[in-house]
Amino acid sequence: MRKLWTIMLLTALTACSGLTACTNRGGEVLPTAAVSAGAAPSDPEDVVTGLAVPWGIAFLPGPGGDAVVTERDTARVLRVSRTGQVTDLARIEDARPDGEGGLMGVAVKEDQVFLYYTAELDNRIVRYRLTGDGLTDQQLLVQGIPKGGIHNGGRLAFGPDGFLYATTGETGDRDLAQQRDSLGGKILRMTVDGAPAPGNPFGTLVYSYGHRNVQGLAWDGSGRLYASEFGANSYDEVNRIEPGANYGWPEVEGRGNDQRYVNPILTWSTAEASPSGMAYANGSLWVGALRGARLWQIPLGEDGSAGAPVAHFTERYGRLRAVAATPDDGKLWVGTSNKDGRGSPEDGDDRIMSVTPS
Repeated sequence: MRKLWTIMLLTALTACSGLTACTNRGGEVLPTAAVSAGAAPSDPEDVVTGLAVPWGIAFLPGPGGDAVVTERDTARVLRVSRTGQVTDLARIEDARPDGEGGLMGVAVKEDQVFLYYTAELDNRIVRYRLTGDGLTDQQLLVQGIPKGGIHNGGRLAFGPDGFLYATTGETGDRDLAQQRDSLGGKILRMTVDGAPAPGNPFGTLVYSYGHRNVQGLAWDGSGRLYASEFGANSYDEVNRIEPGANYGWPEVEGRGNDQRYVNPILTWSTAEASPSGMAYANGSLWVGALRGARLWQIPLGEDGSAGAPVAHFTERYGRLRAVAATPDDGKLWVGTSNKDGRGSPEDGDDRIMSVTPS
């Protein structure tokens, strides 16, 4: 039985003095009055149980809309209602689950479903049409994204600008992250047809580079983009993403204070996080931690700075990977990843839970 306790705040991550400033592990000076976490979220309630490595969650449009959920290792695409009813939409025959690869990210725009998956030779982004019969009209948008047994990235999300963003990993080949002509170790930005979005900094799909393995994307209420990123041995990161910026990997892990690279707004030790899915709700970023086995809350200041991170549900549900905000009722859906070969499944795993954030 996992420990039924919650760490509300890991003071080892922060060092605060006085009433007006707090310094996080990344070294940023933060106004504490603007970035307090507030009350704890509600206890999670199961939406659905008995899944296998739910990797991505995206909600269909309309009040009370169902979610489209991907399972990494089975390559199943599921439709999950708010009351937990599950319908199989498709099994992606081209997907080749292996290691950290498989069927991963999902994004929805009107009746179109976008998937990121590992194929035989590469990672790719494919568009489908959602009909009453499932997914039809497959259209390959992006191919040639490097694949590997590790660091495949995989998150998809539509930004407030209407464009599709995708995260890619460097697949263990560190040098790819700094090569702007490679799709590995990047955040990509594209139209719904897979073309480089207007205004991209290099005229290609590449939006930012120098990433190791980004698996979380979220925008705050002002439209600022944040990404959660796996570190190697010392520091996991949350970065604020700017077009054309270089985030330093493999030259820097964590904060480097090198003008060539952008510092993260927050770091953790890798044992405390291994951050994957991320969502924004009620003034905070919410990040699922795999190795850390907790839901992290990162309150944001009005200027987009990160406050002291708060850990919820530590060790209670095991590895947490998928995090998505419902578009209409202010809740978070959080998925476990205990059947991914690195967890310890218990009865009901894997599950998607509903949490009301503070």
